[in-house]
Amino acid sequence: MTDVLVINALLDSLLKSISIMAGIKLVPGMAKVKNGNVSMGDVTGLMEMSGDDTKGSMALSFTKPFVIDLVKRIFGDEIDDINETAIDLTGELTNMVVGGAKNILSEKGLEIGMSTPHILTGENHVIDHTCDGKTVVIAFAADVGDVFLELNFVD
Repeated sequence: MTDVLVINALLDSLLKSISIMAGIKLVPGMAKVKNGNVSMGDVTGLMEMSGDDTKGSMALSFTKPFVIDLVKRIFGDEIDDINETAIDLTGELTNMVVGGAKNILSEKGLEIGMSTPHILTGENHVIDHTCDGKTVVIAFAADVGDVFLELNFVD
């Protein structure tokens, strides 16, 4: 039950963060169990989460077109490849999503701890979640590219 609350809080936080920061509406797809550990995006923020009732990790991956547009919307910078600004923004949004979820859960009496996000880049980079549970991925579509939210909790 706790994992469902955590997942819903992360989803809510992601949708709100992207909408508020960049004015982008994400359209969620169906959640699927992911096979393998190759990223579906080009830049990823990976963060461990733990609490009394849950332990796992979340990965937030952006496709190159999405993160390029995100940098333009938030900073006004025209970039044509993933650069330091795009990498820093990915880390900041990963923090915001987990931080927002942490606040939502705190209101429900659940506490989770956050780690510093690890940023991974490059086509087909590998995401090594911190737990041995199944990884669930939800793809989000937007006019400017795709976002992938991966969740992995201890079974």
